[in-house]
Amino acid sequence: MIYLLIVVLAFVFELLYFKVASKYNIVDRPSERGSSKAVTLRGGGIVFPFVVLVYFFYSGFAYPWFIVGMLMISCISFYDDVSSLPPRIRLLVHFVAMLLMFQQLGLITSSLWWLIPIMLFVCAGAINVFNFMDGVNGITGGYATVVLVALLYVNHHIIEFVDPNFILFSLISVLVFCFFNFRTRAKCFAGDVGAVAIAFVILFFICKLVLLTNDFSWFAFLTVYGVDGTLTLIHRILLHEKLSQPHRKHAYQIMANELKMPHVLVSAIYMCLQALVCFVYLLKPGLIMFAAVVVVLSLAYLLFMKKFFHLHLQRK
Repeated sequence: MIYLLIVVLAFVFELLYFKVASKYNIVDRPSERGSSKAVTLRGGGIVFPFVVLVYFFYSGFAYPWFIVGMLMISCISFYDDVSSLPPRIRLLVHFVAMLLMFQQLGLITSSLWWLIPIMLFVCAGAINVFNFMDGVNGITGGYATVVLVALLYVNHHIIEFVDPNFILFSLISVLVFCFFNFRTRAKCFAGDVGAVAIAFVILFFICKLVLLTNDFSWFAFLTVYGVDGTLTLIHRILLHEKLSQPHRKHAYQIMANELKMPHVLVSAIYMCLQALVCFVYLLKPGLIMFAAVVVVLSLAYLLFMKKFFHLHLQRK
């Protein structure tokens, strides 16, 4: 019954937000970074932190440090959706939020405190990749759905690392968002608030799992995004591009813009790839499988770019 109530709450909240976004013109216009051709409501992903906050009260105030960090990072991201912020301020808030998450994980007071700089780098990179990859209808919600389902499976069948209701509440928020976004003509986009918030939640789950099992390879659940984001960044560095400038060089952008693939098909491809990775990884979890997945995905990315990147150059 509680899950049905959360579904209703999420739908009502999303519909109320649409009225606010329409009134105050919180919209996403076609740009160099995105692949959308129409003006669309921005910030629909605000439903993610809303439902997590509902979980916080429902659970009796579980994970308070994490919740404070999530609210900080969500608020600054929503402000950035409405009125652009200097990158330095945004990055500072991200770091503070991540430190609060690490406090919740017990990392700051543990013997593994020396991992904090590494984890800051990894988590900051992952959050930015989630944000950069949010460029076609359905990709953020679809990808997050796959990852959350995989984490729910691990939590239920392999090792319980977090309250299952936390994952289920998060999954409900993502599915409600997908109802409005995973379609040819999206009603809304996630916005920075959505992409950053769901990335923060997923990272909390994975980091909790990593610290509990002492196994970094659980990041295999993010490898499709990770490989695309990392190799695209390296590609842009090799091209001597200014990294702060918008671009359309991700594999999903080539698919949507140059190959004219429907957005929902592109999103479905990314979902299926990550679902396949999760399935294969769970057959034999560990660093060897993680490394094998990264190598295979990297080769696939390089072959794809070798065959199709020239189409992007021709459009310039």
